[in-house]
Amino acid sequence: MNSKPSLLSSWLNSGTGKSFIQLLSVVLFFAAWQLGAELGFISEFLVGTPAGIWKCFVASVLNYSIFIDTGYTLWEALLGFVIGTIIGTALGLSLWYSKWAAQITEPFIVAINSVPKIALAPIILLWFGTGLGAKVVLVVSMTAIIALIAAHQATKDADKDLQSLLFSMGGNKHQIFFEVIAPSSMPVIVSNFRINVGFGLVGAVVGEFISSKAGLGHMIYNASSLYELNSVWVGLFMLMIVGFFLYHAIDALEKWMFPWRSDNGRTQIRM
Repeated sequence: MNSKPSLLSSWLNSGTGKSFIQLLSVVLFFAAWQLGAELGFISEFLVGTPAGIWKCFVASVLNYSIFIDTGYTLWEALLGFVIGTIIGTALGLSLWYSKWAAQITEPFIVAINSVPKIALAPIILLWFGTGLGAKVVLVVSMTAIIALIAAHQATKDADKDLQSLLFSMGGNKHQIFFEVIAPSSMPVIVSNFRINVGFGLVGAVVGEFISSKAGLGHMIYNASSLYELNSVWVGLFMLMIVGFFLYHAIDALEKWMFPWRSDNGRTQIRM
């Protein structure tokens, strides 16, 4: 016997209700933080306060520094993300053409992926200098390998029966690739953008930590050196906001490119 859900339950499961709960959670978190600092339970020097963070944010908006730093980091991350994704995806898809080459290459891919890319930052900065190019190369080094692995795995998961059918009808390897492999791999590749764009931001910020004249990483590093925790939080929250909007931009791109891939078909049942 199915019971009719209450109005409150229906509202909480709606988009408006979920957004309200999320917003309320954020407000309560900052309110508890501020109250704890004012009552002396939290050290303002070691943790900062929401009021102090807001004051630093307003000051950075008034002198436009937050826009300059955010724009610089975003440009580095997006440029490296696009280049790295194109290179990695192309290499990953191309491995489908030769099983022998894929088997030879896979151990090296695993080995490269196991190396923390942050460890490459000093070498990259030594080779490419301290300008924009070094930050972009660092981002490419972090995003290309992820895109390569995702694309290669997607080709291995492509429908074998459909490939056999096309081959039996006289299709050659190039036709199978462009008619089956590439189209079936694209949803997985685009879905992987959500992960890769985060690595793009990480690479940009790490490069700015080591050497930079602008960017959110540069802002966070300088503020932490001076123990200005409120300014550090401003930079961190801006990174969260940038990552949030990039994630939803990729989500919108995926829905536009593949409208049939909807979470309406998820396997979890409503109880």
